[in-house]
Amino acid sequence: MRPGLFGRNRGIGGRTRGRMSWKMRLIPLLLFAIYGLYFFVSNQETVPLTGRSQLVDMTHEQEMALGLQSYQEILSQSKVIPEGQVVDLVRTIGRRLATAAADVDPGFEWEFNVIDSPQANAFALPGGKTAVYTGLIPVAENQNGLAVVMGHEIAHAIARHGAERMAHQKLVQMGTIAATVAVGDMDYDTQRMVMGALGVGAQYGVLLPFSRDHESEADYMGLLFVARACFDPTEAPRLWERMGEVSKGKQPAEFMSTHPSHGTRIKQFQEWMPEALALRERHCSTTSQSS
Repeated sequence: MRPGLFGRNRGIGGRTRGRMSWKMRLIPLLLFAIYGLYFFVSNQETVPLTGRSQLVDMTHEQEMALGLQSYQEILSQSKVIPEGQVVDLVRTIGRRLATAAADVDPGFEWEFNVIDSPQANAFALPGGKTAVYTGLIPVAENQNGLAVVMGHEIAHAIARHGAERMAHQKLVQMGTIAATVAVGDMDYDTQRMVMGALGVGAQYGVLLPFSRDHESEADYMGLLFVARACFDPTEAPRLWERMGEVSKGKQPAEFMSTHPSHGTRIKQFQEWMPEALALRERHCSTTSQSS
């Protein structure tokens, strides 16, 4: 029997077909690197106030349409409080913060609602669609504390953090696809090990750090909105001390979290406080500073 006739498959020139060479494995990774660089360079925006360059690949109009759709879905599935003292307070604070942010507002149509829920939270979606959960009110304690949280959420929307997060996820997905092709002929256990390591690296080395950076950026921008709206910015560290008491023992280690630790946030607020107080001094009269 001639060797190779019914034995191992042979390719051109009689060479045995084996696993993909390391050069062939580099091709999908190289293509991803080229396209990823193009994607990154061609979709750069600048965050207001901080001047940070960010990756965003959708228009304001697309982002606002997504925000409106999500807002309507959330409200339709929630118990919205139509009127009352808390609603009036939230809308008054919201209007003051929106006015303070007018210089960097990309044309949002602000809307403020209150949702009956024990969550100590709030959110602001692209387009200015904002909601506060009633569970936040006791933790905020006063209008200054509530303004700190709302200013933070408004900053997320103005800084386009949601759109930036989606762009980062696209890059990670493209990289995952390229890596999957590169290891496609490896045995299952090796594939699982490589892809698992890449997944952990992307999560803890890219997505979570960016998320924490977004939170810190929103804290900073929100603090400036609070100060310019003539609320008391010194309430910010006190608020996060209270937040720490509420979530004591429940917050994961910072490197595993989407948010900075409460201690980190308090320290950052203290560092930014002189700038916030100076801004308040410039923009607020003695009467308004008593708010």
